[in-house]
Amino acid sequence: MATLGDIGVAAAFNLLSAFVFFIAFAVLRLQPFNDRVYFPKWYLKGLRTSPASSGAFVRKFVNLDFRSYLKFLNWMPEALKMPELELIDHAGLDSAVYLRIYLIGLKIFVPITIVAWAVLVPVNYTNKTLELQLKNVTSSNIDKLSISNIPLESDRFWTHIVMAYAFTFWTCFVLLKEYETVASMRLHFLASEKRRPDQFTVLVRNVPPDPDESVSETVEHFFLVNHPDTYLTNQVVCNANKLAKLVKQRKKKQNWLDYYQLKYSRNNAQRPIMKTGFLGLCGQKVDAIEHHEAEIKKLSKEIAEERERVKKDPKAIMPAAFVSFKSRWGAAVCAQTQQSRDPTSWLTEWAPEPCDVYWPNLPIPYVSLAIRRLIMAVAFFFLTFFFIIPIASVQALASIEGLEKVAPFLKPIIDMKFIKSVIQGILPGLALKLFLIFLPTILMIMAKFEGFTSKSSLERRAATRYYLFNLVNVFLGSIVAGSALEQLNTFIKQSANEIPRTIGVAVPLRATFFITYIMVDGWAGIAGEILMLKPLIIYHLKNFFLVKTEKDREEAMDPGSLGFNTGEPQIQLYFLLGLVYAAMTPALLPFIVIFFGLAYVVFRHQIINVYNQEYESAAAFWPDVHGRIIIALLISQVALIGLLTSKKAAQSTPFLIALVVLTIWFYTFCKARYEPAFVRYPLQEAMMKDTLERAREPNLNLKPYLQNAYIHPVFKEEDEEDEFDFKSENESVLVPTKRQSRRSTPAPSRISGASSPSLPPEVVPEHPERAS
Repeated sequence: MATLGDIGVAAAFNLLSAFVFFIAFAVLRLQPFNDRVYFPKWYLKGLRTSPASSGAFVRKFVNLDFRSYLKFLNWMPEALKMPELELIDHAGLDSAVYLRIYLIGLKIFVPITIVAWAVLVPVNYTNKTLELQLKNVTSSNIDKLSISNIPLESDRFWTHIVMAYAFTFWTCFVLLKEYETVASMRLHFLASEKRRPDQFTVLVRNVPPDPDESVSETVEHFFLVNHPDTYLTNQVVCNANKLAKLVKQRKKKQNWLDYYQLKYSRNNAQRPIMKTGFLGLCGQKVDAIEHHEAEIKKLSKEIAEERERVKKDPKAIMPAAFVSFKSRWGAAVCAQTQQSRDPTSWLTEWAPEPCDVYWPNLPIPYVSLAIRRLIMAVAFFFLTFFFIIPIASVQALASIEGLEKVAPFLKPIIDMKFIKSVIQGILPGLALKLFLIFLPTILMIMAKFEGFTSKSSLERRAATRYYLFNLVNVFLGSIVAGSALEQLNTFIKQSANEIPRTIGVAVPLRATFFITYIMVDGWAGIAGEILMLKPLIIYHLKNFFLVKTEKDREEAMDPGSLGFNTGEPQIQLYFLLGLVYAAMTPALLPFIVIFFGLAYVVFRHQIINVYNQEYESAAAFWPDVHGRIIIALLISQVALIGLLTSKKAAQSTPFLIALVVLTIWFYTFCKARYEPAFVRYPLQEAMMKDTLERAREPNLNLKPYLQNAYIHPVFKEEDEEDEFDFKSENESVLVPTKRQSRRSTPAPSRISGASSPSLPPEVVPEHPERAS
């Protein structure tokens, strides 16, 4: 187990590593040839150009102004200068609210750390329980600052109970204020936001089949009947996944053709040659330019054929559609109401914005979604609960004893004091971090299989599972496996009635492991985030080998989005650790505070200069953030109840149970009071925005704007060249139908769900142009 000296060495080592990363970042960001890596967002916005250089050739690549290196930390105050309103305008509400999660960490844990160190640390440290009463339990000097150092049945436990109440009330107060602020920010953002297609559009799933009409005609008929004053147009969902793959393949071939043509233009003496086998390493040698031209011609033919098939084949049209309305009010009414008597058909939800749509999942039949999600729930259960076995094994190997067993020849080196401190203070956390490196990718694949139709919902789903995995494996798994293994000898030799007592002491003792994890994952990880070593290398490799046009350069320097599915669950783990150990082992809290402070500054810089968010959900993820912090509070309270019970302080349990009840009540209050702002759009706000828009643009015709907003990207280039003859949106439209029974029998329509008798034939004419 890591001692106080080991923790100090590890802290110094990680702080030094972070400082080195910051210096490396400060140097690399000043070099002209790295400018597009560290400031890509401004290039993509067209607000920054390559640094001008004159004089020596070397100035194009190296910054020779040595005075600029003296201010190597000036990026920190620069990152904090941009006001929040300007940040929202620059990066979006999602990014601004994401930063507020780090700010909440500081608001919660800075006061808690001060109070805990002023009150709890002296109360814990002035006992000698670990030295005198429990000599058979493995402990370290840092554990003397924890609740484990207090004797059984001590009155000092009331201090921890009072502090638990204080920490909970303060956390709930901060959460209440933040929930209120973010909800207000969201409503203001939606009210002031520019016109977007998703404000007028609803995604309709499970459209009932009709033998007489196509899906598009069925949708149009249904909404003209049931939303006659607000319906505008619809775009059916088609299965164009194969077409999208072909287009992607052609683009890749075109990039290689451009590369070989550029190579040949620089050296006309010899035509470029390539091998047709695996990765170009084997197979027949051919002329590279001719080969790729032939491949592109072949793919273009396949693309044309597949495009026509998708347009004409009824099997390629899915029972779903994007339905657009003449007003935001009309879309809000449709998205938030039940459309038919059958609650399983005509299912409506707000459409994601076009750039947020995850097109490959739209063709998935709605009836298969429940089966897919059940399969993934079972798969995630086994992934979570069986993953703890290799994690426990890695943790065992990442100890001094484990290394000496695996590699006994390293024993002389490992026994050196400094090396031993580094291994005990860093290796366990580093091993766990490396072992989890592929987990986000696995969870994202699982979310895609479940069939979510937007990138934002995919990331939220993956984030939820990542959080549960961290809770079970990283937190509970490390506590149970680590403590049980370390105290195994104690468990075997003592009587059964002594085991709960030892467990009660052993759980807080795992704080030393989590301190090392925070330093490795938090401190060094955040410093590595701003250094961006991987994007830097990838950009220069692409720039050297693949970039041929300015568009290629933009694609090469695009760093992607913030990664909510990985970042937010990691933040929540620190909230969990901080709240659980606040009353047990306050020594962990300063490490949490340093993490939140560093992360806030670093990610503010990254959001301003680097990351380019793919979509805007208007902070729809905030209820998840709030709920997970509440879960952390509840876990901390339950853990303290169990610990005090093992300490024979059962008389205090009712007071902590009351705290659990109050916390649950607080969560239900916030859910009822503020969550509706994140799941529904107020009709009052929609009507207000529609009224203002009509006043400013009385002749506005939304149909050309919305007609092709949700067409599949592979059709956009072709359809943009077509001319459409739009009707005025104010033109009255009769309800078209091919259904003969509609005109001759009084039976209600299966599609509209109307209960009234059918209309007279003259009111519902059959349009000649739609007759088959």
